[in-house]
Amino acid sequence: MSYKDQNFSVTPESRAQYYTRQYNARAEIPDHPQLFTRWQNASALVRRTHAGVLDIPFGSAAGERLDFYPAPRPGAPLLVFIHGGWWRSLDKSDFTFIVPGYHEAGFNVALTNYTLAPEASIEEITRQQLRAFAWLYQNAARYECDRNRIVVAGHSAGAHLAAMMMAAQWNKFDHDLPAHLIKAGILMSGLYDLEPVRYAAFVNNDLKITQANALRISPGYMPQSHPIPFITSVGDLESSEFKRQTALIASQWREAHRGDIALEGTNHLTICDKFALRGHPLFEQSCKLISKS
Repeated sequence: MSYKDQNFSVTPESRAQYYTRQYNARAEIPDHPQLFTRWQNASALVRRTHAGVLDIPFGSAAGERLDFYPAPRPGAPLLVFIHGGWWRSLDKSDFTFIVPGYHEAGFNVALTNYTLAPEASIEEITRQQLRAFAWLYQNAARYECDRNRIVVAGHSAGAHLAAMMMAAQWNKFDHDLPAHLIKAGILMSGLYDLEPVRYAAFVNNDLKITQANALRISPGYMPQSHPIPFITSVGDLESSEFKRQTALIASQWREAHRGDIALEGTNHLTICDKFALRGHPLFEQSCKLISKS
């Protein structure tokens, strides 16, 4: 349910308080510092035990870097993961823990970074991801991956960016790129309608979303240039707004939606653990989608 469906008849502060409560996921997860530490430790272990090429530049900005973990065999599909953190925190290195399961399943994995807000706007962060995917497509042969089987996955703000990549008109961005650059998507606990986010001051002080640009950067109201099969997932412990956001993108792109993966006992952060967990339905359905790409 969006602001338009709410009755904020008392004061404008009611609207701000509602969206702050709905979107401040960390406030609802008291152990989030310990969870982040666990991710960082697990990711550091993966970097010590798995061969990868780290901090590859795909643009001129310091944040335009990606890590690439090659598949066990050449010619495999490429899974590209975009991290969340409200476009203003976290790092690709915090999510290296997702690599082993997908490596074992036979896939290449890339993790992208971007310049964080407020140094970069959401528009510029989106352009940086466009450059990352263009670079990966153009340099796939160097890393022996199949550039015709690129799948995007993203969590939270990263799912917003993943959806923006799925809505991108690639051959207008660069006429040397194919229109169908991305073959499938995995969208987890994402933000696809940015209009209500501008009322949540705890993040919008950095993001600077305005009435003028909110719709322009909301993939939930954009068409896809062509149907890209995708799955969605949101934790059952998440707020009604995160659930509404997921329902919105599934409805907007219903022709290409291949299903929503139910997650019991899962919050806005532990969904990433499920995505990395071999045998979990979210992991298994993700692998199935990548294999069919």
